[in-house]
Amino acid sequence: MNPAYHEVYKTLGLNIMYYRNRADLSQRQLGDLLDKDQSHVSRIERAGVGVSLDLLCRIAEILEVEPYLLLKPKD
Repeated sequence: MNPAYHEVYKTLGLNIMYYRNRADLSQRQLGDLLDKDQSHVSRIERAGVGVSLDLLCRIAEILEVEPYLLLKPKD
């Protein structure tokens, strides 16, 4: 993960957490749907690890949001 994009990854993580909670999913449940560990989902939400475009799109699909919303800072 490029440190220059840390703020983008922070925004991504916060948005994933927001939409995951809105969907009433735990980190473990989201991880199971993604075929990832709960700890990996946690690291994504804490901006500790980067994500591929494929994974970003899959997360958006599961959370039933457009992918760009996961990258958009909240007002």
